[in-house]
Amino acid sequence: MMERHNGHVRERMTILGDLDAVSFLPWIRRHAAKLGLSQAVSHASTKRIELEVEGPEELIDMMEMGCSLGPIDVWVETIERTSVNADSA
Repeated sequence: MMERHNGHVRERMTILGDLDAVSFLPWIRRHAAKLGLSQAVSHASTKRIELEVEGPEELIDMMEMGCSLGPIDVWVETIERTSVNADSA
């Protein structure tokens, strides 16, 4: 079950693939801002990006879809989502 706070959920997204973090990270930030999600990147490399996102679950679903389609210089293989417990954050 996802942690809910004021109708919002907080999840960790782990994006795996052939990633160009230099162009993908600004793209992620812009996409999250357009959706009104808060986000924080905890790890970024050419194979994996980990970020926490918070907001309405439907908008996090849209964020996942956007990241899976991503910019042209990125190939996303999988996106794993896990709930972030407020007590461990």
